[in-house]
Parts: sequence; structure tokens; C-alpha cells
Amino acid sequence: MSERPEYPTALGASSRHAITLLGTDLARDVMGSVGFGELAFWLATQRRPSPGETRVFEAVLAALADHGFTPTAIVTRLTYLSAPDSVQGALAAGLLGGGSRFLGVTEDCGRFLHEVLVAAGELPTDDAGWDALALETVTAQRAAGRYVPGLGHHVHKDGDPRTPRLFEIAAEEGVHGPHLALFAAIGRVHPQVLGRTLPLNGAGVCGAALADLGLPLELLRGFALLARTAGLIGQLAEELRHPVADDVFLSVDLNNRAVAPDPYEPDSLGGRHG
Repeated sequence: MSERPEYPTALGASSRHAITLLGTDLARDVMGSVGFGELAFWLATQRRPSPGETRVFEAVLAALADHGFTPTAIVTRLTYLSAPDSVQGALAAGLLGGGSRFLGVTEDCGRFLHEVLVAAGELPTDDAGWDALALETVTAQRAAGRYVPGLGHHVHKDGDPRTPRLFEIAAEEGVHGPHLALFAAIGRVHPQVLGRTLPLNGAGVCGAALADLGLPLELLRGFALLARTAGLIGQLAEELRHPVADDVFLSVDLNNRAVAPDPYEPDSLGGRHG
């Protein structure tokens, strides 16, 4: 008889009388003792965060939870309007919209900063050194025709209020590391290259902070989605009491305008134009 396969995990496991999680008794040692933000960090890293790390992590979750009627919130409300029997479908619809324009910037910025730091090798030790590295980085991005992730915001053009607060919290807790240092330097020097001043946005600073906490870069978007899940639940809760989804739907449906067809024509390289 062949041996039974084993699937090792340090996460949740159950026996007849107990549930263990991360090597602890779930009911006795976790429930009522560990906050959800701390637990989320612990699950992702399999190490228990310090109180300071937990504070910064939860500040990031708060910063990303809800930003009003963004596309993720609107699609959640509209999906619930279409399928009120599927709360999970409405939440999933909103989460699936987390990409390069909304929420995904958190991961994009964290990864970008990390790549620059790895390529730099020896890290600067003062603001002048960080500014020099940032200037080189922004200049290279501009020359390549690429944006700097985390730079600019469509609403907070004079400064994103979340950004200085997260810098402040990270400094207070002693977890202001190289990713945040480089991001701050980009904020100082980019006008020299771009010829204008853009704000460091909240999603970007969240990515820098998460990277400084040592969280897996591959999961940074996941933490943004974790935060937004709470916000989308709030959107649905408000939709139940004060619905607007039907008004949004009818505003589009009753104001559509018929136009002549615009046939697709491939260009000579097999792409499209028009």
C-alpha cells in the first residue's frame, strides 16, 4: 500500500478538538488577542509583526480602503443592482478592477523602487545621495518614455494628504526604510526633469511603506485589495440604505446617442488604429 501524501503548511490546520494557526491555538491564542491587520501581516510573512510594523501596515490598509465613487465602487454597486443575490459577485467585480490605474499602483511603485535599489547596490547615506539616485532614476524613466509609478494624482494635484501622514507614521515607528527614502527623494527632484511638480500619491507611498516592511513584493496588490474589500463592503452597505446604482444605470441608458458604425481597420503591422 502506498503512503498517504502529505501537504505541509504552517497556516491553518484542524484536528477533532483544536485548530492551529501559525503554530498557535486559534481559539485560545489568536481570537480576541490578535487584530485582523496584525494577523494579515502574520499570515503573509509567517512572522509576527512588531507593534510599530502593525501600526504602519494598518495605516496603509486605512489609506486604501475607500476613495468614494471610483470605478471599483461603481461596478460593485452596479453588479449588486444586476444580481442582488450575489454579494460575492459584486465584491469580486470591484476587486477585479484593481489594476494599473486604481490600486495596482501600490504594487507597481513598490516593485519599481525595489528594482532601483537593487540595481544601485550600495545605498545612499544622506539626502544628497538619495536625491542623486532619484534624479538619475527619474531622468532614465523620462528618457525611456515611461512614467514613474506613484507620481501624480488626478484629484490631489496640490498634494495627497495620505502621503505625508504615512511618512510621519513610518518615521515615528522606526520603519522608514530605503523604499520610502527613495520615494521621498523622487518627490524632491522630479521637477528638475519634468519641468513641473507632481504629488507623490497615496497608493505609491503605500507601496513604498509595504516594501520597507519586508512584505512580499508579489503580494503588494493583494494587500491593496484586502483594504479595498472593506471599502466595497461599505459601498454595498450604503447601497442598501441609500441606493444610487439604478440612477447611474439609467443616466447612461436613457442618455445614449446612436451614431454611425466605426468599422475596425487593422493597420499594416497587424494592430489597430482609430
